[in-house]
Formats: sequence, structure tokens, C-alpha cells
Amino acid sequence: MQQPSLFPDQPQGMTLSEFNARIERHVNGVPSLQNQWVIAETSDLRLNRSGHCYTELIEKDDRGTTIAKIGAAIWAGTYRDLYNKFLRSTGQVLATGMKVMVKVTVNFHSLYGMKVVINDIDPNYTLGDMARQRQEIINRLTAEGIIDLNKELPWPEVPQRIAIISAEGAAGYGDFMNQLTGNPYGLQFYTCLFNAVMQGAQTVPTVMAAMDRINRHIDLFDCVVIIRGGGATSELNSFDNYDLASYVANFPIPVIVGIGHERDVTVLDYVAALHVKTPTAAAETLIQRGTTALVHLDELQDAVVTAVRDTVGQAREHLAFFTTMIPAAARHLIDTNRIRLDNHARNIPFAAKGLIVNQRTRLERAVERMGDTVSRALQREQQRLVALGDKATLLSPVNTLQRGYSLVRRGDKCVTAADQLHSGDQITVQFATGTTDATVN
Repeated sequence: MQQPSLFPDQPQGMTLSEFNARIERHVNGVPSLQNQWVIAETSDLRLNRSGHCYTELIEKDDRGTTIAKIGAAIWAGTYRDLYNKFLRSTGQVLATGMKVMVKVTVNFHSLYGMKVVINDIDPNYTLGDMARQRQEIINRLTAEGIIDLNKELPWPEVPQRIAIISAEGAAGYGDFMNQLTGNPYGLQFYTCLFNAVMQGAQTVPTVMAAMDRINRHIDLFDCVVIIRGGGATSELNSFDNYDLASYVANFPIPVIVGIGHERDVTVLDYVAALHVKTPTAAAETLIQRGTTALVHLDELQDAVVTAVRDTVGQAREHLAFFTTMIPAAARHLIDTNRIRLDNHARNIPFAAKGLIVNQRTRLERAVERMGDTVSRALQREQQRLVALGDKATLLSPVNTLQRGYSLVRRGDKCVTAADQLHSGDQITVQFATGTTDATVN
């Protein structure tokens, strides 16, 4: 069956107002376009002087590109009820950039065009989306293995040098300082404020800038305290931020977070070394660490006094004992050594006589051994002299000539090699008996 045409043929043409009137008749009042729940994100939300609220409802794809958009209005009487309902349930003010589920009715006006009128809102959907975003950040920090890094840092025994990130003049900062400096124990803390915006779009960049400044002088501080007093829960949304949470998780000294009321929880509470409910509680935590150290010092002092007292008492007992024992011990030592001395005196003559006898015997034996040694040495030398004489006789020139050898001289020098002679040289040849002269040919 063919659907009736919204705009039947109009050969003569029609006016714009007639054209818009036809759209209005076919759109307004259609049941399927009334009181429908729609999931969208608010954009450019604003109020006019009459109390009416105007916004755009948009839808984005996974890449953040807007794929659908329509203008929306909440009339003043409805807006007041929805505002209070949303605030009570979520703790937040309805604002731009929120994921919402709203009940809408399509409205087309010949002059103002198409929009939807919002008649109701489901705060539970927005709460769920906020929780989902927060949980996604927590899951990401956990998967990256950094969510517990700041918790694992060692604390100083007494953290006294405190870097504070807060808004100067804020009530929360004042409460923190009053609690810290007015502690009844007289504990001294050295604080330095790093001013930052603690709500709105500037929260993340200013808090991270403050932490950058602290990091450049990190050796001057024991810990960082990020504090903000109470307020609307919506004002704490900036602390559910991945970049800020990652920075806190990786910070090189412990971070204390004291933001909002007891009911408020942000992502920073999950990554900080310590999270407390309020700025005052942050100050009380630091004071408690100081008092714990004082108690420990008192315990050490008592232990030292007790140890000294016990040592002195034992020393006195030992001194009294030795005072009593010294005279008797001295007498016993003198008597013992006197007896030993007498024994030595009696033994000296006998010992001396025995020593003399032993030494005389050793001397006599040495003399005997010396005579034998000298006799043997003389005999050896005599035998050596006889052997040398026989050798000298055997090797004398006379014996050599007698064995048939002759001695050749040229002048007064003996000739030992043929090349020393030349033709015509006059030589003398000596035999065992007699000599003869000769000429070399």
C-alpha cells in the first residue's frame, strides 16, 4: 500500500510558511515522537534570562566525531525540577559535556524550526557513566602497573617539610594550616604553598604545573599534600583525570590527597600514597606521624636510662666485690711468688753445677773433634802436594825432550808453528842431549 505523500504535487508552488505548516502538522503530536527516552551528550548548555535552558544533544562515534545532533530546550518550570532532581542524585550540576538519558518530545515551529523538548531526565544513567569513566581510568592505571607506585614509596620517619597544592585563600587550605600549626605537641612543620585552581577546566593544568615546580626542588620536601575543601561533587570531576592521576602515581615522593567530603572519592584517592577525607584530616595525619615519633623517642629515652642505671648498678657490685678480693688476692700472689723464688734460689747451685759439667763435656768433645779434623786436613794436603810434584816432574821440558821431542828457537823465542818461520831463517834445535844450528830452506 502506497504511503500518503506528505507534500502532494503543487505545480503552482507554495509559500515557506505553508511548507513549514505541513511539517508541523505531520510532526507535532505524533505518538512515536513524544516522550521518548534518548541517550546523548549535552553541548553548549546555557540559560536565558527567562530561566529556559537550551542545549544541543549530540552523539559521537568511537573516534569522537559527531554523527548526530539536534537542538533541545527545557522550559523554565521543568528545568527547576530537573535541575534539583539531577543535583540530589548525582551531586553535580547539569552541564555541558555530560552523558544523559532524557525523555524528549519532538517539536517543530514554523519560525524557529525543529527541536526536542526535554521533559524528564534519568540521573542514574549519568551516575553510571561517570562511574564507568572513573573505572576505565582505574583499570588503565592498573594495567600499566603504576597505580600503586606512589603507595610503595618509603616515608620519612617524621615528614616535616610539606609542599602544599591548594588554592590560596581557600577555606580548606586555612583549615589545614590552622590544624597543622596549632597542634598541641609543639611540632614544627615547614610548609610551602604552590597555588593552583582547584575546580573547573583549569584544575588539571594548574595542579600539574604546581607538581612540576615541586619536582624541580624535590630535595627540599618530604611529601606533597593536595587539599581542597568541601563543595559540590561536580566540582571534583577534574580529579577524575588520567593524566593527573598518572602524574601523581609516578611522583618521586609520597602524596597525600585530602579532597572534598567523606562521601567523595576521586581517581587521585586510588593512586596517592595516602588519601584522607578532608584537609583537616591530612593535617591530623602528619601530626600523628610526628607524635608517633615523639612516643618512640620517649621509649628510647626510657630504655637508655634503664640500661645506664642497670650498667652502673652492675659496675658498683663488681667494684665492691673486687675491693674485697684485692687484698686477699694480693697476699696470695705474694706468698705464691715468694715460695717460687725460694725454690729457684735453692735450685740455682745445682743447676749451675750441672750446666758447667755439661759445657765442659761438650768442650772436651769439641777439642777431640778439632784434632781429628786438623789431622785429616793435613793428610789430604800432603797427598795433594805429592800428586802435584809428580805431575810437575812428568810435564817438565827435560822429560819431554827425553821422550824424543825437540825444541826450536829463533833467536831467544821458541817457535810453536811452521808459519812463524821463513826461508833463510837461522834456528837452533835443542835435543835431550845437545843442540844444533840450522837454516830454513
